[in-house]
Amino acid sequence: MAKLLLVDDDQELCSLLGEFLSTEGFETTMVHDGQAALDATAEGSYDLIVLDVMLPIYTGFEVLRKLRDYCQTPVLMLTAKGEDVDRIVGLEMGADDYLPKPCNPRELVARIRAILRRVDQAQPEEPSDLITVDQLELQISAHSASYSNKPLTLTGAEFTVLELLMRSAGQVISKEALTEQALGRKLTPYDRSIDVHVSNLRKKLAEKGASKELIINIRGAGYMLTVSGKLNA
Repeated sequence: MAKLLLVDDDQELCSLLGEFLSTEGFETTMVHDGQAALDATAEGSYDLIVLDVMLPIYTGFEVLRKLRDYCQTPVLMLTAKGEDVDRIVGLEMGADDYLPKPCNPRELVARIRAILRRVDQAQPEEPSDLITVDQLELQISAHSASYSNKPLTLTGAEFTVLELLMRSAGQVISKEALTEQALGRKLTPYDRSIDVHVSNLRKKLAEKGASKELIINIRGAGYMLTVSGKLNA
């Protein structure tokens, strides 16, 4: 049974979602402000956090920023309907996905399951599953990444996007394919989630000395990881 942390100051909504999530087989803990969310993650472990943007004490963005200092638990942000800026900011700060409020509980469950499936697929039973492309290295079972032997701190979505790009190094992967395989859902119009995850990857790689041209955007086609050597896996 997956353990979820549901963070929303609307206690009535929390109660309703909590009941629904329980019927879907999730063990759900509910808290209603930013400080309580940080306390809960410091004291216990969760498989996924559903985090509202508008919270007392600390906003969802502040919680996410503090959380990413010590925890890489997948985060699904709940954003106000139509607030594209909130969605992009959340993804840039390390959220794995977002869902606008008010949300359909069934869609929420579908998004949660898609993220959890991706996390499970990234952690196979094999003790070692190493992928290298030039100076990039991924240890799938350990969920660790490095560039030029310098460790990279990646969110679950960023790790999966990088894995997909590395497995198809030198080939273009469409945004549609990346969205389906990395986020577990179809690409919809105006959905910039993959663009933001790739942008985050580029920034983190650049901090380790990688070229800005390591991951390139092929206009109208998708993204490609450029290589000078070949893939080893």
